[in-house]
Amino acid sequence: METHMSEEQVSYSNTSENVMPHLRMVDLNLLTVFDAVMQLQNITRAAQMLGMSQPAVSNAVARLKVMFGDELFVRRGRGIQPTSRAWSLFGSVRQALKLIQDELPGALFDPQSSDRAFNLCVSSPLDNLLTSIIFNQIQKAAPHVNLFFTSSLEQDIDDSVHCQKLGFVIGYDEFFRHDFTNIPLFSDEMVLVCNNHHPRINNLKRERDIYREQHAVVALDRFASFSMPWYDTSEKRAAVACQSMALTSALNVVSQTDLVAIVPRWLADNFSESLGIKALPLPLRVNQRTAYLAWSETLERDKGYQWMKDTLVSICQR
Repeated sequence: METHMSEEQVSYSNTSENVMPHLRMVDLNLLTVFDAVMQLQNITRAAQMLGMSQPAVSNAVARLKVMFGDELFVRRGRGIQPTSRAWSLFGSVRQALKLIQDELPGALFDPQSSDRAFNLCVSSPLDNLLTSIIFNQIQKAAPHVNLFFTSSLEQDIDDSVHCQKLGFVIGYDEFFRHDFTNIPLFSDEMVLVCNNHHPRINNLKRERDIYREQHAVVALDRFASFSMPWYDTSEKRAAVACQSMALTSALNVVSQTDLVAIVPRWLADNFSESLGIKALPLPLRVNQRTAYLAWSETLERDKGYQWMKDTLVSICQR
């Protein structure tokens, strides 16, 4: 009996025949190589992480380029730099691999043996306080884990976390973004600093006196600026005399001028003797800042990220 297929049936049949054989021909092991190379951006280190030879990883990268029809990686110094196509693939590939890995029987994260890479942003000025502490504590608990730190956030923070170029953020700002989770870590006292010979050092006791002074501040046009809470009106911003990318730079300017700055007490104490600056009480409504740990909810099921999250909270809340 002769059968007739509708256009929809023909279209569906052709699609199935074209797509499914193509997927069956894909070597899914290549995706684990792609994941490692994206994390480390170095063929040699990726080979060490995977327990493969360097030529084998290079060969796998060549096959990946054919599979995806893109260069994926270009040389940069001693390492390699992912293309935009590679970054667009990274989040989906990592998520797929992690979903599979987490569903395997007995899937655990062993910090003592893991050589995974984690990307953290410890925002300025907290990088001065926490980066070395975090590094040393993680090294003790997980000696083979690779940590990559940055102290400044990009404007496309959502994309950075989604693509997992960035795993965690520690800073003084909460992230009111879809799929972000925040945990308060601790609160810091804020103080006003000036140099030891400031001509009005004994008169900086009221809000109006403070805003008559000229202020050295972190650049206000940067994402999540530390200084923003104290310069939230045009009148207050008019007091700003200079802009600095880091509070440590602002302290150096304060030490050599009659400018003042608002900083955490721990930072003022660290530099008071070496720079000749003095910390004064801050008689403002906002005189404390809470530090937060933030991460993307897409990482919640990853046991490695669960361990790192709990470890960072433990380190920072001490």
